[in-house]
Amino acid sequence: MAGRRRTTGPGSRKVNPLVAAGVETIDYKDATLLRRFLSDRGKIRSRRITGLTPQQQREVARAIRNAREMALLPYPSTRGVRAK
Repeated sequence: MAGRRRTTGPGSRKVNPLVAAGVETIDYKDATLLRRFLSDRGKIRSRRITGLTPQQQREVARAIRNAREMALLPYPSTRGVRAK
């Protein structure tokens, strides 16, 4: 069974959240939309989790980085990480 992909049901695919929300352009000022693509610790979720296309994932990542720079979104939490 190596190499088989797991799905949530028979023949089902992950729904693209941007298409479902009717979003055409990704803007860094839309913090509520971008928060959906962050983990609770502030890390950007992977394509495997979000269900975005590669191009959309790059645009979302760029928008999140811009929003962090403008202090609209938090940077990843560093709690629990030991300093060497």
